[in-house]
Amino acid sequence: MSPVSQIVDGFASWMDVVADTIVASIARLRNVRSVELVEGDDGSFSLRPREAGAAPTHPPFRLDEAAPGLPDRVTAELRGRDIELVLRPGHFLFRPLELPKRAAEFLDGIVRAQIDRLTPWSASEAAFGWTPPEQAAEERIGLTVAATARVRIEPYVQALKAIGAKSIVVYTLPPARSEDTAAAPAPIRVHEHAISGMLGVARVRQALLAVLVAVSVVSALAMAASQILGTELDGQLDALNGQIAAQRLALTRGEQRGETTALRALERRKQERAATVLVIEALARVLPDHSYVTEMHIEGDKLQVIGVSREAPTLIGLMEQSSRFTEATFFAPTTRVPQEPGERFHIEARIRMPSEAKP
Repeated sequence: MSPVSQIVDGFASWMDVVADTIVASIARLRNVRSVELVEGDDGSFSLRPREAGAAPTHPPFRLDEAAPGLPDRVTAELRGRDIELVLRPGHFLFRPLELPKRAAEFLDGIVRAQIDRLTPWSASEAAFGWTPPEQAAEERIGLTVAATARVRIEPYVQALKAIGAKSIVVYTLPPARSEDTAAAPAPIRVHEHAISGMLGVARVRQALLAVLVAVSVVSALAMAASQILGTELDGQLDALNGQIAAQRLALTRGEQRGETTALRALERRKQERAATVLVIEALARVLPDHSYVTEMHIEGDKLQVIGVSREAPTLIGLMEQSSRFTEATFFAPTTRVPQEPGERFHIEARIRMPSEAKP
């Protein structure tokens, strides 16, 4: 088989699984009574209603594709029901499988990929399932895979289809271990099929294909539009880059006199104005330890300082002696506040520009 054929077959199988899963999920939401058919050691089946408190009403019977001699009461009981078919373990191969603990999230794909190695059948030829994973040593998990050929369970499925069952779920029981004698092993689900949903499966499959085709067409159109718009945007970007380069060249040649004048004005203003951090630093050097500032305002070259000092009158002289300040004076009366350790002062002074600051 060529690689292309393998890809096509794999895609078709994936579509069937997805469609069957969607139909089965919808079927679970319907309120349909279910019954359980359990195969005995002699190959006969017992009908066990799933309703709580319901007792078996029919003796064991044989089941095959034609269902010869099946009592009418049994046929009526099975028609339109969800049937859980529990087959003997003798129909199945059981293989242990040990995996890393993190593989628990991807068991379906991992087990499907391992079927041809664990059993004589491929994943498309086998009906298979597995037990819930159990914790093993060294961050690993262990489980048991049950598998059989689909053709082995097909006669039972066909017989139930002929009766008119609504859905069929096939189970088997794993072999009991010696340490689990106190508890019955949980059944393993190996096959699930919605009989009345076959048409629905086909329609869902067609709908999925239509959606995939639509998505592919939209993606192709989006890629084409992206190529066209991308080419146009690339042209606009090239033109914009050219304009930027021209503007930069004009700036370097001094052709943008307005911008150059503004830049020079900013540089001159920077040289003529003292930085706020320098004013704060100079004020910190001027004020003695027993004085502190609560408010400070700088507007142009004018500084206003409000604070508390034990010797407020001496602050004027100290600021006049600084290389950063001149014309210091009180712009409001000095007051004493009982809650504060000193007098509240309000001093205003002019900040010396860098060009006129004393060394």
